[in-house]
Amino acid sequence: MRKQISLALLTIGSFTLAQETSTPTVQDSIQKTKEIQEVLIKTQRKKQYVDKAVYSFDEEALKKARYANDLLQTLPELQFDPISSKISSIKGGKFLLLINGIESTELQARGIRPENVVRVEYYDNPPTRWANRADTVVNIITRNPEVGFAAGTSVSTALTTGFVNGQAYANYTNGRNNIGLEYAINFRDYDNRATNRIYDYYLQGSHYNTNENKTDHFGYTDQDITLRYTNSLSGNYVFQTKFSMNIYNSFSKGNGQSIFTKDNVSEQHGTSQYSGEKYSPPKLDIYFSKKLGKKDEISFNVVGSAYTSKSFEIDKEWVINTDNIVFDNDMNLKAKQKSIVGEVAYTHDFEMGKLSSGYRIDNNNVNNSLENLAGNFDFSVNYLTQYLYSEFAGKSKKLMYRIGVGLTNIHNKTATTSNDDWTITPKIILGYELKKNQSLRFTSSYTPYSPGSTALSPNINQIVPNIVSTGNPFLTIQKAWNNNLNYSYNNKYFDFNANLFYNYLDNAINSMYVLYNNNTQYALTYENAQFSSRLGVQMTGSVKPFGNRLLVIKANIYPTMQRVKLNSGALLKNNYFGNNFTISSEYKNLSLTYMFNIPVYTLSGAFLNTNENQNHIFANYKLKDWTFTTGMYWIGMPSRYKVKTLDESLVNYSGVTNIYNNKNMFILGIGYDFAKGKKNEVNRKLNNSTAPATTF
Repeated sequence: MRKQISLALLTIGSFTLAQETSTPTVQDSIQKTKEIQEVLIKTQRKKQYVDKAVYSFDEEALKKARYANDLLQTLPELQFDPISSKISSIKGGKFLLLINGIESTELQARGIRPENVVRVEYYDNPPTRWANRADTVVNIITRNPEVGFAAGTSVSTALTTGFVNGQAYANYTNGRNNIGLEYAINFRDYDNRATNRIYDYYLQGSHYNTNENKTDHFGYTDQDITLRYTNSLSGNYVFQTKFSMNIYNSFSKGNGQSIFTKDNVSEQHGTSQYSGEKYSPPKLDIYFSKKLGKKDEISFNVVGSAYTSKSFEIDKEWVINTDNIVFDNDMNLKAKQKSIVGEVAYTHDFEMGKLSSGYRIDNNNVNNSLENLAGNFDFSVNYLTQYLYSEFAGKSKKLMYRIGVGLTNIHNKTATTSNDDWTITPKIILGYELKKNQSLRFTSSYTPYSPGSTALSPNINQIVPNIVSTGNPFLTIQKAWNNNLNYSYNNKYFDFNANLFYNYLDNAINSMYVLYNNNTQYALTYENAQFSSRLGVQMTGSVKPFGNRLLVIKANIYPTMQRVKLNSGALLKNNYFGNNFTISSEYKNLSLTYMFNIPVYTLSGAFLNTNENQNHIFANYKLKDWTFTTGMYWIGMPSRYKVKTLDESLVNYSGVTNIYNNKNMFILGIGYDFAKGKKNEVNRKLNNSTAPATTF
């Protein structure tokens, strides 16, 4: 731990090494536009706009990269996550990848040669059409299309335990037509996960304490299959239909022992647990966009899905000496879901900027059918969200701006209640260019959010003796007011962003323990708290001491204060110093990366949870069309997850989980990619998705 803290301080101190310089950019062969936000300054590698940063790449970076994915990893706020084998933001949150404006996957980006990448647009303030989908959006802009074929595959696996990441893709372009097929799998099978759980509480005048130690065998298989067809004519129209399916299965089976204490009398209990869930939602996505002259464009998008997700839990606890059952939970949940999203958007280019307007409707119906020893319960909820929006983006001298206003209607209907809310949702982004490599930006927005089906469902879930969990169908909409003041500075050696943020959530949905069932039990349930808030500073960026990729230090540091005021008037507080660091080096065809963090507790409802610990090192070697990978994850430690309640909680709980299978986990991987020609250029303006699967 001392070594990690020292390295963190060294990383922070190294930010002072920056000096200003510039690198050449790749020339853009795409048709020029009059949109003022898209003008690049050729003497800079990075250009900051009001809602995004635009990166271009020098000849050295293009030569070292095998495909477009490698270029993404050079961005200061993006990194390769070795656990999921995907690109992620060092700031966390949801990440969306586009290619020429159309929603894409990293497998598609692997089919793009680096020399065909003109620039990469990094949105930390996504435009309205993407804002409901992701916290960070990256758009890869490529050169004009040619007929061609691209395909590839890769796999990485641990040698001593069940850990496999695999991908395969193929794209074929012929004239206006493009056909693509992709497959990805993440497989886990661990048989040595150890958990300690402690519950401590007073109930009906007696003091209870449960201390359980359990070891279980758990795993999951997560598969994604995508088949798409695109027909496009550059500068005229785009039509795409895409069918995708996410096939997910998980299980957990374990045994343990528990010391159950009531007042001063203790008993030795045995415990067993078996649970699992599975779903395979099919999704059909149809998109059409048409140019209406030189300055106007209209786009349509419809996404639909219908499926059933299944979950089960079987838990038992008994007195070892007598075999008397003290806790029995046998539960099955079937959730039938039907979701559809439709959107129409219109854009018009003015000389001083761009106007974007649109309407989106999202309907998700969930029918929960729960069976357990307490009986059968059916609960249905229908979520309907409508969003009408318009925004204008432009620039006046050094002042950049994006001003938008929307009207959001959220209508949630259950068998017991109906909630209808209309909210005006303004958003303003102002940016000012201090110097050619420094800028100041301010963002403020107001957005309503609907509670999830788990929070609304009154279904009862047994947890341990005397404690259950249940939802609250009377929850109302929560509304977020988010504010950010961001300072950016960059040169050849240094790329730095400092973001002062304040987020306020009115009627915040918060979990808590309450007395239940005539004060004979406790229930973990939900309420609309008075508010929750987050205040802090997030500092992200990268340092290149030599001005190239020979050594790169990336850091994300975010001291934060959290506050939640409950309906009872109690004020919950939590302060933390969030952090994660990446140190990488590239020399010719060899790259080496080390990632680490110091886990911290963050407040989530009734609990404080630590983020996943990191201590990973991995290397890649590229030989023509081949990539060879090796590494060791969680060096010297298992992956560890801690959770505990605050002092104000009626039930004091603490839990620690260690997955010993992945301690010092050694990985080997191999990949092969080839491409002939280039894919059709598609500029898709709308990107939507249906609701995720409902489980416990």
